[in-house]
Amino acid sequence: MKFVDEAFIDIAAGDGGNGCVSFRHEKYKEFGGPNGGDGGRGGHVFAVADSNLNTLVDFRYSRRHEAKRGEHGMGSDMFGAAGDDITLRMPVGTIISDAETGEVLFELLKEGDVITIAKGGDGGFGNMRFKSAINRAPRQKTPGWPGEKRSLKLELKVLADVGLLGMPNAGKSTLISAISNARPRIADYPFTTLHPNLGVVRVGPEQSFVVADLPGLIEGASEGAGLGHLFLRHLQRTRLLLHVIDMAPFDDNIDPVAQAKAIVGELKKYDAALYEKPRWLVLNKLDMVPAEERAARVKDFVKRLRFKGPVFEISALTREGCEHLVQAIYQQVKAQQVAEHAPVVVDPRFTPLPPEGA
Repeated sequence: MKFVDEAFIDIAAGDGGNGCVSFRHEKYKEFGGPNGGDGGRGGHVFAVADSNLNTLVDFRYSRRHEAKRGEHGMGSDMFGAAGDDITLRMPVGTIISDAETGEVLFELLKEGDVITIAKGGDGGFGNMRFKSAINRAPRQKTPGWPGEKRSLKLELKVLADVGLLGMPNAGKSTLISAISNARPRIADYPFTTLHPNLGVVRVGPEQSFVVADLPGLIEGASEGAGLGHLFLRHLQRTRLLLHVIDMAPFDDNIDPVAQAKAIVGELKKYDAALYEKPRWLVLNKLDMVPAEERAARVKDFVKRLRFKGPVFEISALTREGCEHLVQAIYQQVKAQQVAEHAPVVVDPRFTPLPPEGA
């Protein structure tokens, strides 16, 4: 499925129902008085973060969403029923902003987060509300208030725990297919990956993390060169970055150290906070390096790059070193999840939907 991370929708909460003008008409009661009820409130529009979704593609084909209006008030002291609320399920990580001004209104950051994106209008008053000692037969009523209407932009930033970055053909897609359930397209030419791929890495029972394979970066990506600049924003919410390096480039004139420095430079230009995220080196394709040269080549690479963090030597193709990498990633992600734990935000007006089939 094509990865869709942006959509525009129009939403409209329900209008409130109108109040009613009515008087009692009972046998032997000549002046029964007013009994017109209030109108019901219009339906709200809620947004719920759903971890079972990972794209905004549904909103490309269903752009307008309207809640029901409240029923009008009726005689015999009967108030109108409230309009039905509607709930829009969106992927975790969706940013909701005003389509016209660009102002960010809401963010769905955790599974189960619920927010009200449009409030239904209140119902109008019936004439029973206007009864007083000096106005015993009021004929006043008020119309219902209109519901909120908005044009919204939805933007999804991938909520992966781990993001893979590197030059085209560094072996990122092969790595994600080796350690997760993702099956991205893999070919022997640059820019095979055109859209982000998400994979769930299962470490053990109830132990897993999500990894994102993004299109390869090239020098100048922060200014718009290549494809990677379109997806740099997805790395902003990852907990850990894996910088995948091709240790056996097909061209002898390619210097992996120079490429690595170029990628780091692009991160720094794009976002200083992204540059400061934990970043590990993953030296890939070591199966293509003669065994007697591996140690020296790795040592020389790390020394020239002046890298101080963790370094992992792997071959994504043969899966050599991948298990050790996965275990280390899980421990890092788990520690950060505990540190970042926060309660789920739920709008008090939200009524959970009943389970399917109930």
